[in-house]
Amino acid sequence: MNKRHKPSKAPKSIDFKVDPSHFINRDLSWLEFNRRVLNEAQDERTPLLERLRFLMIFSSNLDEFVMKRIGRLKRQQNSGLLHNSVDGLSASEQLLRIKKFIQIDLEQRRNLYQTLIPLLKAEGIEFCDFEHLGESDQADCQDFFKYKIYPVLTPLSVDPGHPFPFISNLSFSLGIVLKNPETGSILFSRVKIPQVIKPWRMIKKNNKYIFVSITSILEKNLQDLYPGMEFIQITPFRITRNADVEHRDDDAEDLMLMVEEGLKERRLAECVRLEILPNDDTQMLTFLKESLELNESDIYLSDNPLDFGAFKTVVDLDLPHLKFKPWQPQIPIEFQEDSQLFSVLRHKDLMVHHPYESFTATVDKFIAEAADDPQVLTIKMTLYRTGDNSPFIKYLIKAAENGKQVVCLIELKARFDEQRNIFWANKLEDAGVHVVYGILGLKTHTKTALVIRQETDGEIVSYAHIGTGNYHSQTSSLYTDLGLFTSRPKITSEVIEVFNYLTGSSLKKNYEHVLVAPINMKSTFLHLIESEMEAHKKTGYGRIIAKMNSMEDEIITEALYKASNAGVKITLIVRGFCCLKPKAKGLSENIEVISIIGRFLEHSRIFYFSGGLEEVKEGNFYIGSADWMHRNLHNRVELVVPVEDSTLKKNLYDFIEIMLKDNRQSWILQEDGSYIQQKPQSTDKILATHDEMMKISLHRHKEGKKR
Repeated sequence: MNKRHKPSKAPKSIDFKVDPSHFINRDLSWLEFNRRVLNEAQDERTPLLERLRFLMIFSSNLDEFVMKRIGRLKRQQNSGLLHNSVDGLSASEQLLRIKKFIQIDLEQRRNLYQTLIPLLKAEGIEFCDFEHLGESDQADCQDFFKYKIYPVLTPLSVDPGHPFPFISNLSFSLGIVLKNPETGSILFSRVKIPQVIKPWRMIKKNNKYIFVSITSILEKNLQDLYPGMEFIQITPFRITRNADVEHRDDDAEDLMLMVEEGLKERRLAECVRLEILPNDDTQMLTFLKESLELNESDIYLSDNPLDFGAFKTVVDLDLPHLKFKPWQPQIPIEFQEDSQLFSVLRHKDLMVHHPYESFTATVDKFIAEAADDPQVLTIKMTLYRTGDNSPFIKYLIKAAENGKQVVCLIELKARFDEQRNIFWANKLEDAGVHVVYGILGLKTHTKTALVIRQETDGEIVSYAHIGTGNYHSQTSSLYTDLGLFTSRPKITSEVIEVFNYLTGSSLKKNYEHVLVAPINMKSTFLHLIESEMEAHKKTGYGRIIAKMNSMEDEIITEALYKASNAGVKITLIVRGFCCLKPKAKGLSENIEVISIIGRFLEHSRIFYFSGGLEEVKEGNFYIGSADWMHRNLHNRVELVVPVEDSTLKKNLYDFIEIMLKDNRQSWILQEDGSYIQQKPQSTDKILATHDEMMKISLHRHKEGKKR
């Protein structure tokens, strides 16, 4: 048997020239990802209400893209600075291509929505405007307007005494052109439909669900808001503001104040999109364009519902036959109620895979038991996104009340979660938890918890959990993530050093086992790629498999091209955007890129380097929080750790093999940046990653019970 090639300790200094022709545009690749999400809504194999849910997800994704990416490109365009993308496009060129791409997808969305309406009606779910209701239902809606809607509405007109009103991001409004019959004057008015008002009035009758549009109810009753006025034009519209507000924190005196100021700036940021229904009368559109300082390219005409988030009430209906089969995450035997968790972890590593295995019964349990355990001395934890009513906040507060030393690093700059994180930071500080906000200039993205415990024999033992996803109980049922529990001293001792780096300004550089961004992670990955090339020359079997959310880093991409040309077989499993060009002649002929899209959002990060041998357990496996993106490797604190237990390695590779064989949820990236969906032939066995993993989890649970 051949010996596994062992990379030398010191990473080599690798210098690559970045060629723009080697790359796919990041933003167009992201739009390709969202198109794959839209395909799940178009796919007739997807249950009906799940199709509507994917339509919502597509639309929500697009909203965030416009806020973040179009907002950034417009800022670059307006700055006058020449800044080209990695594939060589200017901001103006990218914005032009993006608009064309989005318009095609919006047309697809419109057609799909029209297709779904009769299918939903056949299942007893109808959408209706006020004017099409019967008398009794109209009377019900009139009462609903009078007592539930009218009191919270505020009409805001524009005239010499009333300036153009502030319109908040993604708020839904009615734009109204009014005429005063006494003076003949024409004015614009806006009625915001507050979020406290649900977008539908649901009427259930005869086993049917009738959803009446609140907009149509409001339009019918506008005279109550503007007595005596004449209505010339009524048009729903929605605006999107730039969320890419730039601020520097490297010289901030108070990080929390800086983040709070950033939230205010984002709220008042410039408008980057106006969504409005088409109308032959363009006076309102012209007025909004001028008032919001918009260009023609910022206008999106749509006869769709402008806010697809409104359908949440519909997709949440209790109609199981129109949804995915319910899934109950399994509880590994080591985490059963009667198990001695710390005793188990002292002797072996454990790995959990969510949502196939329960997050609550594993990760929650780890921190909950630590908070109660009188032998636990210290708990340290990072929180990036944690959700409302987070159990982890409760556990940490309880631990502090129990006299333990508790340290929590809360990332205040987690985009769109800043306000929530500020709230939790204050709660924890009030309870006596040591709260830190990380390192200036860097976001803390690592998902890491550390428990220090004094065992009955007097030894101080460290236990660590290193995850690929957030400590977020709600998203753990939707995102696939991995978590490693270990007490191996060589790992936990370096995890302690990572916390010292986060809380105490440690300048440690010589991590030997864990990969820490921005310290040694990128150089180690480059070294592992280079070592795989050397191993391939010696054994003829070089293999790299990397699974992540997004792939963009230019230097790692060029290193992979070099390895491909040296004969190393490379497979990238990238759920979202990927800037690497696969299967390009003379460049990347040995690189394949696949994307898995389905009922769960693939969020785990796995990195495998064969070391030159076919025997899987001899290879190098890593899991952690980082993608191969510049921001993860340079601008964030990330942690990736080796998986050393042979059983856990096999489980990881089994998961990888399932994804590689997937012919239901898998898409293959082409050299031009487009994707082709894998489709089974009529005689093929259908293999869908998420279904297969649920089967495997059930089987492992049954086998564990037998033991």
